[in-house]
Amino acid sequence: MLAMLLRRIGLSIPVLLGVMVFGFLLLQLVPGDPAVVLAGPTAPPEVVEEIRKSMGLDRPLVVQFWMYFERVLAGDFGRSMISNKPVTEELAAAIGPTVELMLACLIWSIPLGIAMGTLAAMKRGTLVDRAIMALSVAGVSLPVFFICLLLIQLFGLTFRWLPFVGREGPVWTLEGLRHIALPALSLGMVFIGPVARMTRSSVLEVLKLDHVRTARAKGLTERAVVVRHALRNALIPVVTLVGLQAGYLLGGAVVTETIFGWPGVGRLAVGAILSSDFTIAQGCILTMALTFIAINLIVDILYSVLDPRVQK
Repeated sequence: MLAMLLRRIGLSIPVLLGVMVFGFLLLQLVPGDPAVVLAGPTAPPEVVEEIRKSMGLDRPLVVQFWMYFERVLAGDFGRSMISNKPVTEELAAAIGPTVELMLACLIWSIPLGIAMGTLAAMKRGTLVDRAIMALSVAGVSLPVFFICLLLIQLFGLTFRWLPFVGREGPVWTLEGLRHIALPALSLGMVFIGPVARMTRSSVLEVLKLDHVRTARAKGLTERAVVVRHALRNALIPVVTLVGLQAGYLLGGAVVTETIFGWPGVGRLAVGAILSSDFTIAQGCILTMALTFIAINLIVDILYSVLDPRVQK
């Protein structure tokens, strides 16, 4: 397993480098001049030009990227152009809420999606199967911002059961749990659909295999056959899907955090781009890329546990 992980980490390095290059070039297309942001809109042109020279913005893009790359290797992400705080300090304050939101989403959506897909496979062709698949398709089809607004209207404004703005303390406190409920519910509803559909298809395929027929011949109940003999093998493509969906989850977190005012990396990135705070935006892009790579490494570990053959 160690050799497999080292190979995966080695393959992740070019991906991370590509993300750095793409993010750096993409931010060059965003309207706004960082020197003007620092100097202020009323600053004279000579002051703006002096700031551009001090920041290296008058140099070619290749040189600017190399300077940025050297700073990142040294662990220096620069300072925010708006707050003048170190980017690492801003990211450290935002990464915790984002991790909380993603874990809160995954903790309830993955087990529920697997349970729904398994039940649909056991009840294939029945009304239960069709109802679960209809809900799954609806979850995949509806955009996350629409789900967010729908839940805010229902639980936040109509019934006034849950708050829908900001974060109040850690998730293990009562207020923290109440504030994270709607964002985690909104993000998880988009995640359940693909998991349920993949689980159903995978379970149906495994149920056709010889060892499952043998288990049925021994007189085991259908529930025991599915849970004990089919589900573990059926989870292998589901785990792969979870890793692939991590990118969509991060993208959905950006929208969810912005709508609910959740102080995470996604909201920080949107605010940085709108205010032309390029150093913060670059730090957010790199942090999201590292998070995506870490999630895929965890998925690889789970995959090797479920199917030891992938370690070879």
